[in-house]
Amino acid sequence: MSAPALTGALAEHPALSQWVAFPAPGKVTIFSGKVEIGQGVLTAMVQLAAEELDVAAERIAIEAGDTDLTPNEGFTAGSQSMQFGGVALRQACAEVRAAFLRHAAQKLGCDAGELTVADGRILRQGNATGADYWTLAAEVSLAAKATGAAPRKPASDYTVVGQNAARLDLPAKVFGAPAFIHDLKLDGMWHARVVRQPRRGASIAAIDEAAIRRAARGGINFVRHGNFLAIVGSDETAVEAAAIAAEAHVTWAGVEPLNPLQQQAASLLQQPSIDRTVGPPPAEARGAAHHEATYSRGYLAHASIAPSCGLAEFRDGHLTVWTHAQGPFPLRANLAQTLGLDAQNISVRHVQGPGCYGHNGADDAAADAAIIALQMPGKPIRVRWRREEEFCFEPVSSAMVVKVRAALDDAGRPTDWTAEIWSGTHSARPGSGNLLGAQALPSPPPEPAPHDVPDVAAGGAVRNGTPLYDIPAKRFIHHLVPETPVRTSALRGLGAMPNVFAIECFIDELAERAGQDPVAYRLSITSDRRARAVIEKAAAMAGWTPGLAAGSGRGRGIGVARYKDRAAYAAVVVELEAEEAIRLTRMWCAADAGLVVNPDGAINQLEGGMIQSASWVLKEQVQLATTGIASRDWETYPVLRFSEVPEISVELIASDSDVPLGVGEATAGPTAAAIGNAVAHALGARIRDLPLTRERIMAALLAGG
Repeated sequence: MSAPALTGALAEHPALSQWVAFPAPGKVTIFSGKVEIGQGVLTAMVQLAAEELDVAAERIAIEAGDTDLTPNEGFTAGSQSMQFGGVALRQACAEVRAAFLRHAAQKLGCDAGELTVADGRILRQGNATGADYWTLAAEVSLAAKATGAAPRKPASDYTVVGQNAARLDLPAKVFGAPAFIHDLKLDGMWHARVVRQPRRGASIAAIDEAAIRRAARGGINFVRHGNFLAIVGSDETAVEAAAIAAEAHVTWAGVEPLNPLQQQAASLLQQPSIDRTVGPPPAEARGAAHHEATYSRGYLAHASIAPSCGLAEFRDGHLTVWTHAQGPFPLRANLAQTLGLDAQNISVRHVQGPGCYGHNGADDAAADAAIIALQMPGKPIRVRWRREEEFCFEPVSSAMVVKVRAALDDAGRPTDWTAEIWSGTHSARPGSGNLLGAQALPSPPPEPAPHDVPDVAAGGAVRNGTPLYDIPAKRFIHHLVPETPVRTSALRGLGAMPNVFAIECFIDELAERAGQDPVAYRLSITSDRRARAVIEKAAAMAGWTPGLAAGSGRGRGIGVARYKDRAAYAAVVVELEAEEAIRLTRMWCAADAGLVVNPDGAINQLEGGMIQSASWVLKEQVQLATTGIASRDWETYPVLRFSEVPEISVELIASDSDVPLGVGEATAGPTAAAIGNAVAHALGARIRDLPLTRERIMAALLAGG
């Protein structure tokens, strides 16, 4: 029997030394290309390694996201860290364990099957042999390549995986230790702020350096390279004051005004688009009943709790960059392209930041620092964006419009389904000239050709664009809008949240049309046992009772999806009160996440997705002015407050799967839909456009539905 094929990054980096090392007696180091952005992934990786190596987790240190040390695992995105990165590390550790047992068996003159490992010690039939990983490390070459043949532990033998584990990254953050990139200090470090191009293609017309120096009240220097302009100095207070003043004292040419009306998702319908259809052609019977509805969501900001930051130093021809970006290797490739350096002369090291779950300004801040560092060799440069800069210049999540149309049978069940999806791109991560600072250089890269995340990677705008229900024919029509008023890219879940919102709200509308309870209706049109299980569990958790009257001001709703059609299943039930505004009272979630490495960590991720989705649904939308993004602070871009977070209950459904399924983005769509359906139940009127603002609620009530 042939060995199983190696998965993902392990196939690309099969040398075991790229995954595991034994640097000192009693110590283990593991290496991961995935990085910590608040999801607890490093803790779960250590648990997997501890399980497969049979060593105490306390012995294990982890190196993550360092282009000099770790395997290239691309971006930490798409809820794929455990599903792919964790699976690769698990197999690598199993291969290391097997290699040591084979070697020990040769030395002891016995069969490897007689040997086991206990906290790194090699035992023969339960008795100590005097050998362990560290005494044998010099004799076992980890340059060997993984084969895929090494057996992994069966789940029934797990003692570490599946148990709650305290997060490795939290103590320093909770107790105020210097855990974040913003805390990083390098000897001789200078601070910098970039005077940002208002638009791609804009050029500097004039600089009043004297006025800016007066505002600084301290020593500053100007660094200019083409239309890239930065203010640099050793005193951060002076540099910050100068950067604020520069907004009024640097004049730009070639700045086209924006149309503020383009902040509305409906404006996408008037733009040229690149169109394609995926799925069979419509096969609707004549005379069949139909239902259709259109849903929308505006542009969203990442709204990270702290602005982006990056550090760089160019010394002796080598560039070192410290960043909280989610893809150290893709960033290195883009920096090499932008700066004309060989990638081997660039080191990119991940340092934890405030979190963002998507493509915010982290890559751009790192590129800013790198561009300045090349102009000032030997001087460490730290760039910290200002709050206003973060809101104005980070990539945002595209607005989306989703129109759903279904043909129905005599029982009101869908027989043919079409979703039309209008959206800008959700894919502008580094890799093809997408760094903001690069656009201001003397030879800026050409604009990337219009594209989105490919379907093989679960898509961008079309992610979760087809329902999981048993519908004989279903398809989507994707209208990719190449030109949006602001730069768009990845934000948690990409297009999944608005697509699931549309699908699950539409399903509720079909249930109402058929005169059926929403839970019962969903169960009647799906045979997927795992989907049925999460629906039934979430409904039971919430004490779901059919037949509650609509329009009372109190409502409950449900939403369900399998994220990307390949990750975790999640069903969410929401109860709320809706009058002039919406107040969430309870939320419940049932999830099937496959093999769960750290249950507490998985629940935290599911809860976090529910809270962030509630904020998107109730509060968030980027506002535009003629000069650009106008929502530049927490007043103009409000997010959900702690006092507005309801009681949340999450339960994980036991699974016989041996593979972890991504959970970080699994609840965003179901939560959005559950809130939308609960609001419709409470008001007796359906609101199909997000966010569900006071103005939209009042308009729906005045219109009587």
